[in-house]
Amino acid sequence: MTTAPPCAAPDFAPRAPRVQPPLLACDCHAHILGPAATYPYSDHRVYTPPDCLLTDYQAMLKVLGISRSVLVQPSVYGQDNRVMLKALEEMKGAWRGVAVVKSTVSDKELTEMHDAGVRGIRVNIVDIQNKQPRLPIAELRPLAQRIRALGWHIEFLLHVSDFPNLDQDLADFPVDTVFGHLGYSSTALGIDDPGFQALLRMLKTERAWVKLTGPYRISTRAMPYPDVSPFAQALLETSPNQLLWGSDWPHVMVKGTMPNDGDLLDLLPVWIPDPVMQQKILVRNPERLYGFQRG
Repeated sequence: MTTAPPCAAPDFAPRAPRVQPPLLACDCHAHILGPAATYPYSDHRVYTPPDCLLTDYQAMLKVLGISRSVLVQPSVYGQDNRVMLKALEEMKGAWRGVAVVKSTVSDKELTEMHDAGVRGIRVNIVDIQNKQPRLPIAELRPLAQRIRALGWHIEFLLHVSDFPNLDQDLADFPVDTVFGHLGYSSTALGIDDPGFQALLRMLKTERAWVKLTGPYRISTRAMPYPDVSPFAQALLETSPNQLLWGSDWPHVMVKGTMPNDGDLLDLLPVWIPDPVMQQKILVRNPERLYGFQRG
């Protein structure tokens, strides 16, 4: 039996953001968890979350004024995508998903997931019991070749600071790549960190994407996480066409104060004051990457 510690629940009373997001805005990073009594968590998990259900998440999105979502398979479920796929089914094709699969997944299974709304595969080398960071490119390349025909991408959860040659490592990778949490590099390292600079070089090729998510995961400061702004601005200046926004709901494993989702959305205009750029990041870029119908 796992001894994975419990983590806090999100703030189930989100406040409305000060700025109304544009029509068809998308939350590009969220997880549905539970009910654990029906969908038990993996014995190999590194944390134990409370139930954070689709209805809870929908209530949060309604307050924020966001209609689209991309559900990302959380590490606590390993390769059991049932909860995520069930939520996509309940949303009747309106949302998208990112799954975790075995290398032996069949083409039939991939096609079925595509029909359900899945548009990418997640590779998590952070929330694992073996803490030695390693980029499994050779193992992933055959799978990437297979999903290329579907128009999928591979989303990495990693600390770019661990990979100063990231752009060279993935230079000829068969599909687009996505990186969460602004690269997941501690702000204490600064934007000149070799790994973050490698990420910027990848953005310039327009074959990599970065999610403006989880500022509390990289900041050394309290809300509104002022030390994150230089990272967001560097990403924007490099390639606004390759940026996405996500809530990271339900904010699993937050070590400090649990953020309110209205406050998190209000950080976007702080980082990116231009409404045209906000609309690109919230609407147009998700349409391109995830295949939402253009509004």
